[in-house]
Amino acid sequence: MTDTTIDAAAERRLRVRNGLARRHLNERLFRIFGIIAIVLALGFVALLFTDVLRKGIPAFTQSNIRLEVSFDPEVLKVDPAPERAAGQSDADFRAARLAWERQVAMLNWNTVVEQALRAAAPAGFEIDSRQILTVTETDARHRVRELFVRDPSLLGRTATVELLASANADNWVKGNINRELGDTQQQLSAPARALIDTFEANGTITQGFAWSLFTNVDSRSAPAAAGLLGALMGSLWMMLIVVVLAVPIGVGSAIYLEEFAPKSRLTDLIEVNINNLAAVPSIVFGLLGAAVFINWFRLPLSAPLAGGLVLTLMTLPTIIIATRAALKGVSPALRQAALGMGASKTQMVFHHVLPVTFPSILTATIIGVAQALGETAPLLLIGMNAFVAAVPATPVDQATALPVQIYLWQANENRNFFEPRTSAAIMVLLAFMITLNAVAIFLRSRLEKRA
Repeated sequence: MTDTTIDAAAERRLRVRNGLARRHLNERLFRIFGIIAIVLALGFVALLFTDVLRKGIPAFTQSNIRLEVSFDPEVLKVDPAPERAAGQSDADFRAARLAWERQVAMLNWNTVVEQALRAAAPAGFEIDSRQILTVTETDARHRVRELFVRDPSLLGRTATVELLASANADNWVKGNINRELGDTQQQLSAPARALIDTFEANGTITQGFAWSLFTNVDSRSAPAAAGLLGALMGSLWMMLIVVVLAVPIGVGSAIYLEEFAPKSRLTDLIEVNINNLAAVPSIVFGLLGAAVFINWFRLPLSAPLAGGLVLTLMTLPTIIIATRAALKGVSPALRQAALGMGASKTQMVFHHVLPVTFPSILTATIIGVAQALGETAPLLLIGMNAFVAAVPATPVDQATALPVQIYLWQANENRNFFEPRTSAAIMVLLAFMITLNAVAIFLRSRLEKRA
């Protein structure tokens, strides 16, 4: 072997070693970049969740004021509650009861609340009527009145009543307001702040779980009593409509296009448009819903029915594409075996192919519904950002939705109180979405094991 041949072989070995070293270096760099990307993604997610939890957890507690309320007959000058007379009809009794309740509603219940607050205040504490009523929420008089309507025998007696502290009082107790600011920059007067500190020190003001967040609807007159019940029911109505319409239509369309539709330019055009619709911004579906469902079909504005139909249109492409992908993943051998055993095409699809793809279809459906649950833009365009102080009993009643409620609270002028509540509403929405995704993963794993 000549020296030239030896040198050439050595050079080739050197190139091979250099090439291997470069490939190994590229592989290590790729792994490092991948780990960095994962760490960054998890870090940002952890940062988001930490910030939401930090701000939202305090909103699940609320300041309550326990007072001894005296139902003084000198203040509550009202006739005794009517009792059913012998032979009196139900209609006459209801009319008498309603007349008495109207009389009760005209009484000065603010005076009753004020007297209870003054009785709980230290002896000789000076504060005017307007300032002392800022300690409790503005709906305190309604709560005391409702208690009396339920039990008219309270007249002349004293009862222990737990009332919500006002939003400003709750901010002061939780430290959401800088206490070093001057009186002109505070939302409560100096006597009111001093009274709140006194109540907090002697246990009149306590912290409890904010049940009103889940049992009340939104409120502008009583911010501390504002809750998510109306938005929760609105979202549930819309999700029910999405499930009832989008799932059968989407799955049926996918089955027809993949298994039965003849290959032609028309089906190719339909497939392209479905893929394009999946990438259309959600606000476009809102414009479509406002034009078609509101202006053309004259559906009620701000109703879950209109919102559910808009979200159905938005969810359909996702379900169709995911279902078709699942059908394409089935081995052709399964189809051929079913047809070879004498099954019709319909039997082959529904008895053999669909059971195999059911876990994937179910997962795609639940994920599509979870995505629709978090949409905001299309709902704003059909009027679901209107203030609704009622729980929707049917899909045609006016309502709002959880994402829209978050949007409304975020824009509230009382930032110190509603910023934590906004984060708490985000936590509730995320809990719903995480639950839906967890259910999808659980059902898929169970169904795959059975298959």
